[in-house]
Amino acid sequence: MNHRKVFHILVVLVLAFAGQLAAPAYASDEAADALIQRQSNEVLDAIKSDTKIQAGDASRIIALVDAKVMPNVNFKRMTAAAVGPSWRQANPEQQRRLQDEFKTLMIRTYAGALAQAIDLSISVKPLRSSADDQEVVVRTLAKGRGDPIQIDYRLEKTPGDGAGWKIFNLNVMGVWLVETYRSQFAQEISANGIDGLISALSERNKANAKKG
Repeated sequence: MNHRKVFHILVVLVLAFAGQLAAPAYASDEAADALIQRQSNEVLDAIKSDTKIQAGDASRIIALVDAKVMPNVNFKRMTAAAVGPSWRQANPEQQRRLQDEFKTLMIRTYAGALAQAIDLSISVKPLRSSADDQEVVVRTLAKGRGDPIQIDYRLEKTPGDGAGWKIFNLNVMGVWLVETYRSQFAQEISANGIDGLISALSERNKANAKKG
């Protein structure tokens, strides 16, 4: 399995850790590392028990990611960070479209990798943080058929309804997801502006949809 494919798989898994895939409710003060370990086990169990996902059923995988994963990620913060300083110059409608197109890109790009995650296991390293921390980095080790790969992911504590930890960035093999997209987006914005980035994302999503 090459590094690019492993990266795609792990991105989905790390995003999925924040998803509510199991019915029981858990305390909003659940530690970030405990949440990651529990959710990673639940996600992997769900994949192993779903033959349609393993067979690559695109509609089932996309529905799973869209309904169970994305609502539990701070996707507005993730999009704003990926767009960079230009986010503040975008009007509300442009921000909405950027978030929608980026969300679609993430789902279409990474959803198919869920079917290949059946051989992975995740172990969480001890978390060094204080009770007052509002943001933490949880480090894990993903083990599959190849060499183990370290994944770091940043979580923030959210208040109010739905309080708990949410992911807003992640690092796989030394590459931060948001920073990778920020570099790509900056080039498009420099050449064609915010509307140009929106158009580019839209065209990319249409192309991905045609591929199934």
